[in-house]
Amino acid sequence: MLMLPPAVKIFLCLRTVDMRKSFAGLADIVRSEFGQEPMNGHLFVFVGKRSDRIKILWWDKDGWALFYKRLEKGTFRLPQYDNVNQVQIPAADLTLMLDGIDLRNARRQKRWHPKNLQIS
Repeated sequence: MLMLPPAVKIFLCLRTVDMRKSFAGLADIVRSEFGQEPMNGHLFVFVGKRSDRIKILWWDKDGWALFYKRLEKGTFRLPQYDNVNQVQIPAADLTLMLDGIDLRNARRQKRWHPKNLQIS
């Protein structure tokens, strides 16, 4: 299970990315397509064309960190969204993706939220 500070946001790129890209190439995608600064301490998740590889880019105060996972069998299943190239996801969704859960078929149970609380 991933344990991240509450301030860390996770952004998932919904289009496939060339997995040959490293720190600079992925950071350029974050700037150009996400419209964000990749050195802000958030996680940026990218999936390859065959959906069997995933990279997570993270700036850790003094340097880049890159998490790379390649599946020996099977594929990562991304959630479905219309007309967007990137989306913010909860840490639980990233953990489920990395554990092989198909988020397209997962259902969330209704939960109570205060009406005046904005959930990001």
